[in-house]
Amino acid sequence: MVQRLSQRVQQIAPSATMSVDAKTKALLQAGQPVVNMSVGEPDFDTPVAAAFAGVQAIVNGNTRYTAAAGTVELRRAIAEKLARENGLAYTPNQIVVSSGAKHTLYNIFMSILDPGDEVIVPAPYWVSYPEQIRLAGGVPVVVESDESTGFKMTPERLAAALTKKTKAVLLNSPNNPTGAVYNASELRALGDVLQNHDCLIVTDEIYEKLVYGVEYTSFAAACPDLMDRTLLVNGFSKAFAMTGWRLGYVACAEDLATAMASLQSHGTGSPSTMSQAAGLAAFAAFNSDVVSAFWRRRDVLVAGLRNIAGIECELPDGAFYVFPNVRAAFGRAYEGRVIGNALDYAEVLLEKHWVATVPGDAFGAPNNIRLSYATSLQNVEEALRRIQDFHRVLGF
Repeated sequence: MVQRLSQRVQQIAPSATMSVDAKTKALLQAGQPVVNMSVGEPDFDTPVAAAFAGVQAIVNGNTRYTAAAGTVELRRAIAEKLARENGLAYTPNQIVVSSGAKHTLYNIFMSILDPGDEVIVPAPYWVSYPEQIRLAGGVPVVVESDESTGFKMTPERLAAALTKKTKAVLLNSPNNPTGAVYNASELRALGDVLQNHDCLIVTDEIYEKLVYGVEYTSFAAACPDLMDRTLLVNGFSKAFAMTGWRLGYVACAEDLATAMASLQSHGTGSPSTMSQAAGLAAFAAFNSDVVSAFWRRRDVLVAGLRNIAGIECELPDGAFYVFPNVRAAFGRAYEGRVIGNALDYAEVLLEKHWVATVPGDAFGAPNNIRLSYATSLQNVEEALRRIQDFHRVLGF
């Protein structure tokens, strides 16, 4: 019998975040009072100016294909944004707009990797990085970090992971799932290690606007000598609450951009014309009140978790996640069921106390769980009450 599925597809691990979200929604539809702390999606609306621009594009008949790399107008606006906010000089020809930052990352790995090429991936990592690298024939090389390093890859660990097969190093700051943010000196220290190693640097900066009390620095700005080797990924989903619009981009050397535009032309083609119109308007419509709201929720959530016996929690500097360590619960029993790992912890918390989280195993950190505070302050406070009750049952 003919094998219906390719080995490539059979080797893909399902997205843990999407799986948890699907289970959570099923419970909600069944009438269960779940507090969803699992999904990485802002609970704010798309800025009105951006939404109106998208609708206006439709009404005006601006619904046809654009260039595969995106409209010149949007790519020019992205270049202006990168110059104004990040101190980086790019031309529109160095920018490719895609259907979300996830799509952008997929294009990158498909364009730069040959079978056996290694990509250094600091852990904890976003769930899709290793899978996308494997789909492109590459080998993810995980570099561990934990609370002792602030969930950041150190120069020493980076240097130890580099080999002749290293094609790229991936950096995500602010980080999903930890919220860790590399400062300029930390980025320069990593850049010093990479100066003498001929590899590319992929920087996922999708959460750059969501930082709390710290200054954000783009890797290419901290390490200008490495700008030609850097592929800067960003998008509109998180800061502008435009997840469903599916709009992201990469800025990089022109030869890399040309290759990715060509790949995209044979895959999805151009990104949504209406979404591009909305993205163009979004740059002038960023609402800083969103940052203030996230900041407040972060403080309440971290303070509450630190007051629960059996939980250790770092204070994240960015994104909208906290990543508490729950290993103290391992080995304890809940109504006869032993909590053996973070997956057990997350499942029992969801099934018995109706709080949806994501187990850290999915992010390469089996002692932790991820909670998203991209939800109301009321939900944050209710989740804390339920987690406190959960830990009382566990005997803390």
